[in-house]
Amino acid sequence: MRTTTSLPQLTRDALVAYASKRDFTRTPEPQGDAGTAHGPLRFVVQKHWASSLHYDFRLQWQGTLKSWAVPKGPSLDPKIKRMAVQVEDHPLDYADFEGTVPSKQYGAGQVIVWDQGVWTPLGDVAQAWRDGNLKFRLQGHKLQGAWVLVRIKGKDDKQPAWLLIKEKDSFARASAAYSVVEALPHSVVGGGGAAAGSQARQALPAQAVAADLPARLAPQLATLASGLPSDPANWLFEIKFDGYRMLVRIDAAGVRLVTRNGHDWTAKLLPLQQALVAMRLPSGWYDGEIVLPDEAGMPDFRALQQAFDTGQTDAVVLYLFDLPYVDGHDLRAAPVEARRSLLQQLLSRSPSQQVWFSQEFAATAQRVLASACQLGLEGIIAKRRGAHYQSARSADWIKLKCGKRQSFVIGGYTDAQGTRSGFGALLLGVLDAQGMLQHVGDVGTGFSEHALQQVLQALRARAQRSSPFAARTRHAGRAHWVAPTLVAEMSFSGWTRAGHLRHAVFRGLRADIDARSIVRAQALRMCTDQPVHQTEHPPAQPRAHPPAPVTTIPSTPPALPRGLQVTHPDRVIDSSTGTTKLQLLQYHGLVGGLMMKHLLGRPVALVRAPTGIGGELFFQKHAQAIQLPGICQLDPALDPGHPPMLAVVSARGLLSAAQWNVIEIHTRNAVTASFGQPDRMVFDLDPGAGVPWAQVQEAAQLTHAFLTQLGLAAFLKTSGGKGLHIVVPIRRQHGAETVNAFAQAIVQHLARVVPQRFVAKSGPKNRVGKIFIDHLRNGAQATTVCAWSARARPGLGISVPVAWAELDALRAGDHWTVGTVHSRLHTGNQPWQAYARSARGLLAAMAALGHAPRQA
Repeated sequence: MRTTTSLPQLTRDALVAYASKRDFTRTPEPQGDAGTAHGPLRFVVQKHWASSLHYDFRLQWQGTLKSWAVPKGPSLDPKIKRMAVQVEDHPLDYADFEGTVPSKQYGAGQVIVWDQGVWTPLGDVAQAWRDGNLKFRLQGHKLQGAWVLVRIKGKDDKQPAWLLIKEKDSFARASAAYSVVEALPHSVVGGGGAAAGSQARQALPAQAVAADLPARLAPQLATLASGLPSDPANWLFEIKFDGYRMLVRIDAAGVRLVTRNGHDWTAKLLPLQQALVAMRLPSGWYDGEIVLPDEAGMPDFRALQQAFDTGQTDAVVLYLFDLPYVDGHDLRAAPVEARRSLLQQLLSRSPSQQVWFSQEFAATAQRVLASACQLGLEGIIAKRRGAHYQSARSADWIKLKCGKRQSFVIGGYTDAQGTRSGFGALLLGVLDAQGMLQHVGDVGTGFSEHALQQVLQALRARAQRSSPFAARTRHAGRAHWVAPTLVAEMSFSGWTRAGHLRHAVFRGLRADIDARSIVRAQALRMCTDQPVHQTEHPPAQPRAHPPAPVTTIPSTPPALPRGLQVTHPDRVIDSSTGTTKLQLLQYHGLVGGLMMKHLLGRPVALVRAPTGIGGELFFQKHAQAIQLPGICQLDPALDPGHPPMLAVVSARGLLSAAQWNVIEIHTRNAVTASFGQPDRMVFDLDPGAGVPWAQVQEAAQLTHAFLTQLGLAAFLKTSGGKGLHIVVPIRRQHGAETVNAFAQAIVQHLARVVPQRFVAKSGPKNRVGKIFIDHLRNGAQATTVCAWSARARPGLGISVPVAWAELDALRAGDHWTVGTVHSRLHTGNQPWQAYARSARGLLAAMAALGHAPRQA
């Protein structure tokens, strides 16, 4: 190693080499002097496009910036050793330099501040320098944790070579999975004000987590509610703006405005974008709504639409109400009121006439809603205090409207009559659970002459010969069909019993909403947020279970919501793994967003284990009096003669269920909107004694092949137990008895054709050496364990959606467990992404099997 015995002393001589290489009459680089600086030691990494791209790594020490050129840039992988060539010391004010070094000057090319922050030596720096082994900790935007610079043996004292290496800690990441220089290529000070970023960091809520700014962000959406919450003190109330949802992304590349569907509208909103640039807000994702105020200051939806039609968006105003990410931190786990408080602080420091903070109203919920309606506003938004930010529709945000209003898909139009120009009426539809467009009525009022011509032009551009609706429509006049991609906003007085609109009035087209997301809005019956204290059952004698390997929840589970009281958090619910009740809650926190995709709209049944899975289990479909956040009672008319059924309406409900000692969550085959007509068939492959796993895999393939032969789509998931589940999406056309009878006919056919593998009768004696395909999962009262639910079995296996191509790699029905789920989170529900559009009617499949449907 080098024989240098000490760091250069603090003299002006330290910068002689730096100054001798530069002509400060031509280069914008700071001339600087060696000196002292108060406060913590700074570090900076500058990305430098010189003769070749490299990264300049600099540490403040004894009045200068000790500097190294790192050709490939830092790596977060401890196995990767980056060459770092020591170069001349730089002045302290060089740490803030961004700009272009002119041609023919030393280091000609662009320079940006790629990362900056504070460094802390780990040990005596002078001794480390002599030894050629300098260890330190970084706290920056992109680089954090422990690092080391190791000097390589050599004779070059002018530019000695070092290795820059990341130490093993929680900030290390494998290079095969992540490259920090590729993932985060931009400046950390450009675009959004370093001073504002510093202020934001000082005010970060406790739940903030250091994180990269994601390229995309799906916004949290509100659920339509039929009434005010029963516990208004636990909610905050804002105005529901009559405009377009708009997300703002700020990074080193600048400011972008993005719709809720991820479309970049920056070019359409340049005046607003320029206003945001001038505010110099820190990097992050900002959530809000754009409106166009009328002369009285009230949002005018039609005027907003016309502003985009004409390209005159100068008067568009943005109301911001949430801050999911800011200045290198993920705030989604912080309470909504903490995120809003920080957002309000940032906006107050750089006010703009085009960007406003959406205020919370301190009056009672009834008064806020009444005032909004009196002013002619659309309604109000209520947000549950303490709620996290979820990129999905959630019952933690609810919308209460002054009148009925929603968006619809345009599937066609009729000819104009008499003196009217343009067209007569629009034919409107919504998507059902199978993704089919259902006709819900027509609208012929609310159009100005300009709107008639504008809409007609858009309709003609989408003309097609066939109807996009799933069934024949009843309408007055000759119909012209269009591709179902155009969305219109309507106000209306209500719905008929047949599911058609009453007194619809056209409000405008919606270019910001994807037609594939339009469904009939169902008003949510509000749940309570009051704490619940359940009586614990006395412990029972544990069942004997075979040993299983101990598994653990990931080391950084999500924070639980504020106010959630976990009773007996250390109680062991599975003795084979040592998993505690608290860890099960943390598991639900991890998979809540994934699981809600399979839960929304379906009645559930809950399997409770108050003393753990070794004790007595309780299977609960109904509840007379239940008060659990995120879990609602359904209309008793759905299941006459019984207490109300239950539904989980938000990810918070999964945590409530776990606190209530729920292990398994099962779902019905029908959604509440059409409870008498199932929208799926389920086949449970249950192996008998002595059946090897390979035969279960083979049975799944045989069943899949036969269902495909019948023209039915089939989706696979592990059961979390011994077998596999095959789920067939179907159209809601038949009652449960008809669907169950057909499922039984399929099972009986397979048992006749492949008797060496399948048996159609249940019972342990019948299943020895064979596989029972349980068609009884399709009965009127039957349920099936929900995807991502844990099972009340040793090891806590979970039911996971898988692709058919993954079947051969599965080792068992409990391939994934509560403790190993983190290895599957990146895949999530992707194997089932085609599920919603794969539903088929059963009549053709019944005919192919020679099965006559039962008459209701």
